[in-house]
Amino acid sequence: MSTEERFDAYAKALLTIAQAEGNLSEVEDELFRFARIFEGSDELRMALTDPLLPAERRQAVIEDLLEGKALQTTKAMVSFVVAIGRASELPAIVDRFVALSAQHRKHEVAEVRTAVELNPEQLRRLSEALGKATGKQVEVKVVIDPTVLGGVFARIGDTVIDGTVRSRIEQLKEQL
Repeated sequence: MSTEERFDAYAKALLTIAQAEGNLSEVEDELFRFARIFEGSDELRMALTDPLLPAERRQAVIEDLLEGKALQTTKAMVSFVVAIGRASELPAIVDRFVALSAQHRKHEVAEVRTAVELNPEQLRRLSEALGKATGKQVEVKVVIDPTVLGGVFARIGDTVIDGTVRSRIEQLKEQL
């Protein structure tokens, strides 16, 4: 089984569970956020992927991080991936899960990076604007990224829309 097929198999299993539990959208958001935190934290990545750390300790790390912040379904899914020794593949599995979930709802997923949290009205307007720009129904997943400085950076599949202050400054430098 290839790596892609393995990611797909795990993602489909997670999708089936979330659908059966009736909380697909919330689980999708929580897993997406956890995967981005995992990618951004060397300490967390090392703790969850260290084969010398007992499995109980890795499970305790997940419980501590997600307790009161995520559904039991989400915690169980993250615990499952870590328990089977696939923690290093968690972001790829979650990304495939998010893509399958969006496909199930006939949506495209836009990963949007901003310096600050967006309110519901801003999310709605951004989703509409990205939908008009791409001609697709777009679901926005926000990653808070202080390096953005201001504006937004959006990736929808292979399409990138860079409306960040940083990119505008770089454009001005090139023009000068």
